[in-house]
Amino acid sequence: MSMLRSVVRGCGSYLPERIVTNAELAQRVDTSDEWIVQRTGIHQRHVAAEGETTSMIGLKAARAALADAGMDASEIDLIVVATATPDHTFPATATQIQAELGITEGAAFDLQAVCSGFVFGLATADKFLRSGAARAALVIGAETFSRILDWEDRATCVLFGDGAGAVVLKAEEGGGTLADRGVLTTHIRSDGRFKNKLYVDGGAGSTKTVGFLRMEGKEVFRHAVVKLAETVQHTFSETGLSGRDIDWFVPHQANRRIIDATADKLGISHDRVVVTVDRHGNTSAASIPLALAEAHRDGRIQPGQLVLIEAMGGGFTWGSALIRW
Repeated sequence: MSMLRSVVRGCGSYLPERIVTNAELAQRVDTSDEWIVQRTGIHQRHVAAEGETTSMIGLKAARAALADAGMDASEIDLIVVATATPDHTFPATATQIQAELGITEGAAFDLQAVCSGFVFGLATADKFLRSGAARAALVIGAETFSRILDWEDRATCVLFGDGAGAVVLKAEEGGGTLADRGVLTTHIRSDGRFKNKLYVDGGAGSTKTVGFLRMEGKEVFRHAVVKLAETVQHTFSETGLSGRDIDWFVPHQANRRIIDATADKLGISHDRVVVTVDRHGNTSAASIPLALAEAHRDGRIQPGQLVLIEAMGGGFTWGSALIRW
């Protein structure tokens, strides 16, 4: 039976020019390059310049994705921006990007699932495209986490970075089998009981302030490996696939130890895992599309290959998606 699939037509990314190394952070807080690398695998991260907003970096990633797809912005009728660091409480960052692209039709909105945001955004756009409610979508993950970090808290300020990544999805006819190109399956979950494990201690509706990111690192690590493996096992059960069938595993880039432990649990060889956390740090909702864009650009990900993505974020939220490139 034929069906519409959300096919990836292009990828794009943008990283701010300024690079902050572990050595530079060690001059500000009680830490060291060795301490950070041993626990996280991070060597450096990018930090947005003064006045460089989430919509600005998201727009650059979107334009790069459209150029890669060989498509004009006028062909896009849905924009989903996954971000926890919007320019404003409202309007949505997505509408600002929509306006800059000159798009006046369709819909544009933000989605907030923190580090899982891109997976949630992809799953949402996929539903619009498969139902025929939209023809082509931009799914963007864009973050300026440097604006919500307590730069005196060594447990959190060393982990995060800024950046944006985007994919262009287009509805195309498929045969309804796993051989189809496009998004094959998505699974998203959340459990609000874990709010205090990873959160920002401010907000317009509570403190009237932006607040800072707070995290219980050991608890997040413990839950992450279990929940990430769990959501991928749902994908394997649904499709009959296993880790051996995956060509590329592109996980959320939070911590190298979490990435390795999850790959081991899923039976995926480390040489089939795309890793950018060493150079980007944790860019929250931007981390997966940044990694996808890099692996697509350098030729690792080839048409027809199976690509598995997964993420977990504050809330907790978590999810995965399987894509035939």
